[in-house]
Amino acid sequence: MNLSDTFYIGYVTKTRGLKGELQLFFEFEDYMDLDFDVLFLEVNKKLVPYFVDSIKLQKNSTAYLNLEDVDHIDKAQPLVKRKVYLPNDKMPERDPDDFRYTDLVGFLVIDEHEGELGEITNVQELPQQFIATVDFQGKELLFPLNEELILDIDMEEEIIEVELPEGLVDLYREV
Repeated sequence: MNLSDTFYIGYVTKTRGLKGELQLFFEFEDYMDLDFDVLFLEVNKKLVPYFVDSIKLQKNSTAYLNLEDVDHIDKAQPLVKRKVYLPNDKMPERDPDDFRYTDLVGFLVIDEHEGELGEITNVQELPQQFIATVDFQGKELLFPLNEELILDIDMEEEIIEVELPEGLVDLYREV
């Protein structure tokens, strides 16, 4: 299995107990919709398959899992901090109308007053709101994603038009 045949879902954060149980942290948004019969862990730049004996999904983007043949903490410990992948055919289908702010990564940001700012490189979810990171003249420009600032989103052209608060872009120019 090659990396191109899989998609990234998260990583192993730690062991739990002495019987080889692992904690998995999900960086994949729809982790509750995934099918976990086999996981691929990245070991020495290769994907190694592990069959799942049991998994308990938690609401905080984590899961506790037991893998076949990993029945002791000594076997589980080398798997900590390993990236976890699933085959592409396990990717859950999303409704085309199901839009999320994280879908804006890669979109070009155009401000009404400042013009073209750059491409969105990351979208973070904070407790109160989503924050977009834009590659602006070699620096990271951050701004909140909310309906008051967004004027238009062109899904075809991958362009987002915004009206950022006065002076925000100037702060990043001066740094």
